[in-house]
Amino acid sequence: MSVAERWPLKFQIGARTLFSVRRRLVRVPMELRDVLSGEAPVLPPLPKGADGWSVTSLPEPLVDAMRTGDGIAFVRQRYTRYHTDLTTGFDAWFAGLSGNARSGLKRKAKKLAEANDGSLDIRTYRTPAELAAFHGLARRVAARTYQEKLLGAGLPDTMAFRAAMQGKGAAGEAFGWLLFVGGTPIAYLYCPMSAGDVRYDYVGHDPDWSDWSPGSVLHMEAFRTLFAEPAAERFDFTEGRGSTSASSRPAAPPAPTCCCCAGRWPIARRSGRYGHSTAAWRG
Repeated sequence: MSVAERWPLKFQIGARTLFSVRRRLVRVPMELRDVLSGEAPVLPPLPKGADGWSVTSLPEPLVDAMRTGDGIAFVRQRYTRYHTDLTTGFDAWFAGLSGNARSGLKRKAKKLAEANDGSLDIRTYRTPAELAAFHGLARRVAARTYQEKLLGAGLPDTMAFRAAMQGKGAAGEAFGWLLFVGGTPIAYLYCPMSAGDVRYDYVGHDPDWSDWSPGSVLHMEAFRTLFAEPAAERFDFTEGRGSTSASSRPAAPPAPTCCCCAGRWPIARRSGRYGHSTAAWRG
């Protein structure tokens, strides 16, 4: 059953917020394959008490398609959703990076290897048992990251999440990576896969190692694994995240987040450079 959450809808002039209203919206995230298909999503029935929907990563040409009946729609935020083609091979992907990016990654990897007695220690976790071990180690890193302390977006530590992770592992649709130095984990990355699309879900590193760029090195080595995985077709950087690779490409034209609310309210519109969010109300 769909769950509605309270979201603030801001009414702005330029960067200044005049006021905001909160509405109970059902989030409707679009998967990468849906974005690439160019088809508008089907909105689920609203639960009791919900005001409408918030559709994320909706390609801009589909905004008008979300207007139903006498409803209205507006764009809240603009961003570009990037993805990388995982069928080209690691060498071709790496060659597609700029010379500065390639030399920078090699230098960072060498520096971390030297800190670990001359070799990188990056471990991959796929099976349910391996992912259970991964979760415990990754949580030690996540607890120290800014993602968890400031954003509350670290690797979840709930039974439901662990069960879902191990379920994906049993289906061969989960990837966990850890970067170790001296036997201690300093960075983690977790990515589930669905229908060939690998999603960039949770990432973090020990802040004491920030100057060493462990996340960049771990990401490069994770790509090495994914390019060798026949079932992996695309790497999805997800909504609103910038691409960490110059060889990644936009999944579609700038994408909005569309909110559809019951009742009559004034329309606000805020446009940005990279993508957009759309809100719509039913009158």
